[in-house]
Formats: sequence, C-alpha cells, structure tokens
Amino acid sequence: MNWFPRLLFLTGFWTTAGAAEVRFYLGTYTDNALSQGIYSGTLDTVTGRISPLELAAKATSPNYLALSPDGKFIYASTLTGDGSLAAFRVEDGGLLTRLNEISSGGGARHLTVDATGRNLLAANYVGGSAACFRLRPDGSIGERTAFVQLTGSGPNPQRQTQPHIHSIYPDAANRFAYACDLGTDHVWLFDFDAQTGSLKLENDGTGKMPPGSGTRHLAISPDGRFAYANGEMGMNITVFARNVVNGALTAAQTVSTLPAGAATNDATSAEIFCHPSGKWLYVSNRDISNGGRDSLAVFAIAADGKLKWIQGIPAEVKVPRGFGIDPTGQWLIAGGQQDNRIVVFKIDAATGRLTATGQPATVGAPICVIFARTEKK
Repeated sequence: MNWFPRLLFLTGFWTTAGAAEVRFYLGTYTDNALSQGIYSGTLDTVTGRISPLELAAKATSPNYLALSPDGKFIYASTLTGDGSLAAFRVEDGGLLTRLNEISSGGGARHLTVDATGRNLLAANYVGGSAACFRLRPDGSIGERTAFVQLTGSGPNPQRQTQPHIHSIYPDAANRFAYACDLGTDHVWLFDFDAQTGSLKLENDGTGKMPPGSGTRHLAISPDGRFAYANGEMGMNITVFARNVVNGALTAAQTVSTLPAGAATNDATSAEIFCHPSGKWLYVSNRDISNGGRDSLAVFAIAADGKLKWIQGIPAEVKVPRGFGIDPTGQWLIAGGQQDNRIVVFKIDAATGRLTATGQPATVGAPICVIFARTEKK
C-alpha cells in the first residue's frame, strides 16, 4: 500500500464505500473563551455539509492531534505545563475519554503515531529535541524510549538561535523519521526502529532548506519518492527527492507559497499536505497584518516531483494555521485561528483546484484538523 504518513496517521486516510459521513476532530487554543479542548463533527462527503460541532474532550490548548492506525485512540500535544502529550480513547459517537497525560520533555508542538501503533513520536519545539514514547495496549502513553537533542542555529536572530523542532513524521515503511526544524532550516533524518522505539540521527541524509526558511511541516508523496517541506518564515516550499532505501533527502526545487510579486512581510506559511492521489500539493498562508494574504495555495506535482503553481485562493478564514483533506479526497476543511471558524472547500477531481462552499461552522481558535478512520458500510 502506498499510503504516506501524513494522511495515514494525521488525516486517517481510508478507502470508503457507501459511507457518506466521515468524522473529523479539531485541535484548538483554549485561551479563547469559545474553546474548551478537542471538538468533533462529521462531514457529508456527498454534499460537503458539516454537522454541528461538539466538545469531544476537555484539554488545555490541544494544538496538534494524531490518530492511531486502528482509529481507536487520539493523541494531542497540549500546553499543559511546558508542553505535554495526552492520550484519549475514541468512544461511540466520536466522544473521547482521557487515558493519561505526560510531559513531552521539551514543549511538544507536534506528534505522530507510527505504523505499528506502538510508538508515539514527539517534536519538542521549545527544547529543540525529538522523542519517542511507547504506547501501551490500552492506548495510554508509557515510557520514553528515545530522546535526541539537536544543535545548531539559523540566520534569524529572533527565532533561530537554537533548534525548534516543529514536526516529526515516520515514513510509510516505518524505517525512517523526519523532523522539521524551524531553528536550523533542516529536515533531520533519523533511523527509526519500531521494535525498540529508538531514533538515530543520520546527518548525511538530512535535508536543508534555504537559510532563514524556518522549516515547519512535511508532506511525503504517496509513492514515497518525494518530500515537501514548507518554510514558515521564508514563505516557501522545498521539493526533496527521497531515497527510499536509505531515506536521504536531496533538494531539487524551491518555490514561493505566494503568487509572484506578493509581499511576504507579516506573513507565514503553516500546514502542508499532498492529495491522496499524489497529483497535487496544498499549503496554507497566514497573514497576521490582515492584509488579505490568508490563503490556500495549490500546486500540481509533476512526474519528477517538482511543483507548478495552479491556484491561490482566499482561505475564507483569518490565520489558517491548520487544514485537513477528507479520506475521499473531495473536500478540504480549513480552520481560522483568529476568527473562530472552520470552512469547507470542494476539491476538483480533475484539476485539484479549490472552490469555497460557503459552509462555515463556529469553534474557538481551531488550529488542527484531522479525519477519523472510517469503516465500510
């Protein structure tokens, strides 16, 4: 199966037959009066309509969510203390039962479950480290099995004085893991042993974005041959050719996430995903100055993995930090951190272009969107 980790673990990619509704979950910031934790709703994959949202579980700013391979558990990086990892069991109807919560050891902002469902990988943004934790049979988070402290810096004196690991992903074969480092502009490569939960840094295969990019998130193509990293500060995407044997990344192209000539001041890029078909790439742009650059950019992926600009469309929300693509590949839900809304876009099956549907819902500071695993009916 050529499923890639972003969709398999974060959006719960699954073939559906006869299932019109798919459940999704929203991570939020709870310093907003409208939010208390993780929210849930359903998306009608025929019409694109979303159900009323409900609180699935209370949590302190669950800013990123990850789903277990069997769909039975959800994990969140939260702002409890200096940053923690929380485990939840998925109940009938989409509600969540908290299992446990532990310190991430460095202020986690992103996490991923590996293909075996036995390991939880954590990206510690504050401390600049990568970690792995054993998951118990009941879904709770157990002992830490790996901790790697990164070193280095970048050219930006305000944000790149040290490593800041923004995200971490195992590959589909569960042999390697990649950590995006805003502080050093690297995509660090690790040998990953799922049996022991160990991470071994491999400097020779690490990818490098242009200086000052601020590497944020990663999307691996469905066939595993390419990886796409977006630069939060550089407003760019670097295409990496990926060696499927040793995991090494080689930079092949860097493109802007904004149209040619667009101003980049006070703008940052946020989320990035490949379409399940492998034909298109999507990235969100945030404009903290309210200058009209809150947008979603769409790129066509060529046979050699390189990108061609297709579309830049208003995000219909303010500060689109996170978005998700539904399991059928027909719809995209984007969250607006500053205007407390989520909106639905239709994905054109022939071109990958987005069309706003005018179907919003209200929730406090949504910043992460994942889709739950959907069984056949």
